[in-house]
Amino acid sequence: MAAPVPEWATKEPCLMGIDEAGRGPVLGPMVYGCMYCARSYNNTLATLKFADSKTLKEEQREELFESLKVNSSIGWEVDVICPKDLSAKMLRKSKVNLNEISHNSAMGLVRKLLDMGVLLAEVYIDTVGDPEKYRIKLTEKFPGIKFVVAKKADSLYPVVSGASIVAKVTRDRALRNWVFDETALNMHMKTGSGYPGDTDTKQWLQDHKHPVFGFPTLVRFSWGTCTPFFKDAVEVTWESDEVDEDGTGNGSTKRQVKLSSLGFTGFKRKTEEIESSGKGRCKFFQARKLELVRKFQ
Repeated sequence: MAAPVPEWATKEPCLMGIDEAGRGPVLGPMVYGCMYCARSYNNTLATLKFADSKTLKEEQREELFESLKVNSSIGWEVDVICPKDLSAKMLRKSKVNLNEISHNSAMGLVRKLLDMGVLLAEVYIDTVGDPEKYRIKLTEKFPGIKFVVAKKADSLYPVVSGASIVAKVTRDRALRNWVFDETALNMHMKTGSGYPGDTDTKQWLQDHKHPVFGFPTLVRFSWGTCTPFFKDAVEVTWESDEVDEDGTGNGSTKRQVKLSSLGFTGFKRKTEEIESSGKGRCKFFQARKLELVRKFQ
């Protein structure tokens, strides 16, 4: 999505700013953006009127984004994390919380620039969690780079302000151009702000819920905001054919796992483990005498 790495970025020490957009909304992707420039360009960067994207009108953000795209002294990159990936990571068995997802995205951008050959000397980043702990984590991961982690970094450092604009405009455009995977009738994008407290957003969720299939993939279904919409949801049972070591030295036991949850946060997953020796397993597996194999010779 971004332009190829400029030649100057591989020859001069560079500054990099990192910021995110869309951390809190229940709808749409979370986007991490970065902007970088030669350290010698930093004073000029301060004159370009970049500011925290939240303080700017949409038209101003779009104009500034277009100006930085054509500025040969500036480079940029983004990482777009879709709603489905956010929810899947937060709900899987070994959960990944939003802070960790954020940290991994930011570190992924640093790694990407280094792999591109950018001579990163300093990185400025808006904090997620404790600033000092985050700084130490980054420094241990990337020794040799100076990290400055601060609250409200997007209003303190122009290079982070620019990253904030990159992230915000990218997310806004992703929402404006969203193409639904689902084919239900009467779907629309009158979503409001996408934040949980917005009445238009709540109405959109109400209009687009399904008692069996849940929400469209635009929705971060792991958000607690979704829970009240499915108090009367249809109970769904998945049959799972698994082989677990029983830890007694008697081999393994088969079990059937019943999950009566739609996967929304706040719902308790009722898990019934049935020692079945085949009984209660899916008829497809029974009829063909199929077993799950995990180890191969």
